Amino acid sequence: MSTETQTPIRIGLVGIGKIARDQHAPTLAADSGFVLTATASPHGRLLDIPAYPTLEAMLDAHPEMDAVALCTPPQVRHGLAHSALLRGKHVFLEKPPGATLSEVEDLAATAARVNKTLFASWHSRFAPAVEPARAWLSERRIVRARIVWRENVRVWHPGQDWIWRPGGLGVFDPGINALSIATALLPKPFFLTEATLDFPENRQAPIAATLLFSGSDLIPITAEFDWRETGPQIWDIEIETDDGRLRLSDGGAVATVHGEGGAKGQVLVAGVGQEYAGLYRRFAGLIALGTSEVDLSPLRHVADAFLLGARRLTDAFIEA
Repeated sequence: MSTETQTPIRIGLVGIGKIARDQHAPTLAADSGFVLTATASPHGRLLDIPAYPTLEAMLDAHPEMDAVALCTPPQVRHGLAHSALLRGKHVFLEKPPGATLSEVEDLAATAARVNKTLFASWHSRFAPAVEPARAWLSERRIVRARIVWRENVRVWHPGQDWIWRPGGLGVFDPGINALSIATALLPKPFFLTEATLDFPENRQAPIAATLLFSGSDLIPITAEFDWRETGPQIWDIEIETDDGRLRLSDGGAVATVHGEGGAKGQVLVAGVGQEYAGLYRRFAGLIALGTSEVDLSPLRHVADAFLLGARRLTDAFIEA
């Protein structure tokens, strides 16, 4: 929905790190449906935007604020979101929505109780090729699926020590993006049957993982996540059907079909990432409707991996 004819939503940005600077701040600046009123962070600020060290200080100074977007590490997000909801603010949660399933479920219940919107966002679902790929698959019978998500942690998560701590998810921080796409694409539920998680000997979160899922119709689904890739970065999902094969690449930016469903290597769609613009349009739409959106299926798959997965030690990870 368009937000241009409506009163702009006054929003505060909490946590001024890489994702806030790279995605949230420029997206909000370009969206006339929002006004970035202030920021809250003990470690950073944005030029020309009122800044406060804590969420509480920001809300005290700006009682007119309608909403907050939380870009903090997931380990501290529950308390911030809970406080914001109780103070009458709509809440946008960066992915993953929390450190545990239970705390996000509690936030959803709180949002319902105070009649405010809670949006657990999954930005990769808003990549340009995801919806066309889902539509293409909806007309075919899926045979099997394979996910490969390999990237260099030193390039994409430099100096982010929180990501290696309990609750930081490790390689599942990007891996959950793949799972958010897979749960949107595949028409039937699937569940984890086997997993191996590779933990650096000096870290509390995995650097790599291999996963095996089975669908309710026994479709095999495999996933490989690895943070040690120093060559070309790979964010691909391949799905074989009874009428051709779909490849979703570049994290959902490009969809290509092969085989009977089209010419060999036919590009279904190739776009430029506008994921966060889509996220904020969705958030504004949810606020207008007076409802929430809290899909926990990607986080549930990660939780299952930690619960069921075999733990294997590997070489220590040194940042430099």
